[in-house]
Amino acid sequence: MKIPPDAIIAPEKLTKYLLVPLPKSDKSRFLAKIGFNPHNWRELERAIRTVAASADALPGSFSPHGAKWLVDGIIEGPTGLTGRVRTIWLEESGGLFRFVTLLPRTGA
Repeated sequence: MKIPPDAIIAPEKLTKYLLVPLPKSDKSRFLAKIGFNPHNWRELERAIRTVAASADALPGSFSPHGAKWLVDGIIEGPTGLTGRVRTIWLEESGGLFRFVTLLPRTGA
């Protein structure tokens, strides 16, 4: 299954979570290494959508909010550098998909 191209990615998820340093589960350092920052968050959104379109989504866990789907891939930053990531999506009732988070991946 593919994540729909019109899946919701809240700007606040990028600008106030992924791209800002956090004391726990920080992803901003990883994203900064490949060229993302709060000023180019729209490029991060496009890159996340590219990852989502690049592979089939695999089923993840269920939550009270819906079913989670996982898409692993390579994200390319504006500098041309890349990194391995897992994107996590939530399928809500009614078939609406929403971006949950991105996790840096290591290893093969």
